[in-house]
Amino acid sequence: MLTHSTARVLEPGDLDAALAVLDRDPVANAFVTSRVTIAGLDPWRLGGEMWGWYSGGRLTSLCYAGANLVPICATPEAVRAFAERARRSGRRCSSIVGPAEATAGLWAHLEPAWGPAREIRAHQPLMTTRSLPADVAPDPLVRRVRRDEMDVIMPACVAMFTEEVGVSPLAGDGGLLYQARVAELVSTGRAFARIENGEVVFKAEIGAVTRHSCQIQGVWVAPAHRGRGLSETGMAAVLHYALRDVAPVVSLYVNDFNIPARAAYRRVGFDEVGAFMSVLF
Repeated sequence: MLTHSTARVLEPGDLDAALAVLDRDPVANAFVTSRVTIAGLDPWRLGGEMWGWYSGGRLTSLCYAGANLVPICATPEAVRAFAERARRSGRRCSSIVGPAEATAGLWAHLEPAWGPAREIRAHQPLMTTRSLPADVAPDPLVRRVRRDEMDVIMPACVAMFTEEVGVSPLAGDGGLLYQARVAELVSTGRAFARIENGEVVFKAEIGAVTRHSCQIQGVWVAPAHRGRGLSETGMAAVLHYALRDVAPVVSLYVNDFNIPARAAYRRVGFDEVGAFMSVLF
């Protein structure tokens, strides 16, 4: 038993304690919870280390250190400890992302060593809903993407990612990891689209899934079809699948400067319940 404040890499035997921390904010922590539930805490299976902060011998805060650096229920003391560990290790992640206050604290400590960032998105509203919209009918043409439609959905996924993040997911390894992730979402029935004449008109995926909630990601409307309300009817359709088949709470986070998207999400019943922050490298 640890009797003082310290940070260390968690081991498989720490799983129950880590899940208890994650369950303190199941919506905000959905991404990491989904990974830990499937992979446990073994770094090879998890795709990164899980750092734990102990205060008075009790695990109180976490930080996932993989392709993303993600603070979880992180107190100011934990943020300082995680930042020092990250600084010593060197930057291995493509972004820092998580609840705005803790993420801002991490970046304040890391910026002298890791900066400058390619882009900082300081306020990304976290939105949730538990019900279908009363006045937006689901688009009946939005459906699950079939496994034999990978060549149809991939160009839309690449376009969305490039538009959203500012870099192509095909860079580096030629898109092998990204294509594998899209294939996983398609094969598990969590990729949805409206496809007309072999073209994706609307798409979205259910990314993180836990017993408490799921998170919608990758919402995209083809440029030629924007302004027709397809994001609203499409989202209503995805919500129908998500709430019926996946989890009782559906969440997403959106850039604060994307006023049309925020308005569309509000029209289909999402409410803002918090804020994320992303630091992109």
